[in-house]
Amino acid sequence: MIEVPEALARSTVEREGESGAEWIAELPGLVDELLERWGCEFDGAVMHGGVGVIVPVRRRDESSAVVKVSFPHPGNVHEPDAFAAWGGRGAVLLHERVDERFAMLAEVEDGDEVAAVAGRVGRRLAIPAPPGLPRLRERADAWEEDLRKDAVALPHSVPGRVVDAAVATVRELGRVQPDILIHGDLHAGNILRADREPWLAVDPKGYVGDPAYDGGTLLKSRALTLLEADDLPKAVHRVLDMFAEAAEIDRVRVERWAQFHAVQAAFWGRRHGFRRARGGPGLDWLIAFADRLAELLTERA
Repeated sequence: MIEVPEALARSTVEREGESGAEWIAELPGLVDELLERWGCEFDGAVMHGGVGVIVPVRRRDESSAVVKVSFPHPGNVHEPDAFAAWGGRGAVLLHERVDERFAMLAEVEDGDEVAAVAGRVGRRLAIPAPPGLPRLRERADAWEEDLRKDAVALPHSVPGRVVDAAVATVRELGRVQPDILIHGDLHAGNILRADREPWLAVDPKGYVGDPAYDGGTLLKSRALTLLEADDLPKAVHRVLDMFAEAAEIDRVRVERWAQFHAVQAAFWGRRHGFRRARGGPGLDWLIAFADRLAELLTERA
């Protein structure tokens, strides 16, 4: 029986309360049940993300895989749907799924963070979307409302023109988006080095919308690396250029979505903190960087 990582248990209970505590208590038994159901054996240390566990296993045919069990939440519903639609093309193969338990048995390869190939992976994942997946265009009204509300309600130093640029992106790009399946959270940590293909995506949100949207999630994931850059504008320019060229999508759209993501992050950090820092100097530092990035991207737009 697995031991639930302490950090996952603590964050889940803090975030979800009693329902989170109940899920954590049931998790070891659920994993045992899934391993028996799928004929797998433990094959390594239990890992975790923000919302679930990842258990390395060996299947009956001696191949490696992972059992992933996520906390039951609407945001985790469509991950297996996206994997099923891609069928291993640019993403890991989904071997088994138990949707009512938010559980999957998936292909695994050796992990390695790489941002330079995100555009190529995104291009491979951009396929006509199956029905029933969440459309990003349906979030546009809420995005605009939140941006305007936060700009008024929160103490901040984000210039009005920066907020206006993000709102314009929502209005001009967010409300009319193609029926294309995209990852939705494409960044270096969600791309694995592989044998079957050079790189494979994991942990998709399974959204439907503009492939350029993922350029913003990629840029946010590079924040710590960008902070070390001698020339921040040049470093940002290079990341977005590489992504857009490899993904074969419009560079301006990528930059506008990246600016929108940066403004969202600046306000989100003030309201909720970030996973890397919930308070104190670390949070202040990340918020200041989000502000700087949002303004930089507005100047370039």
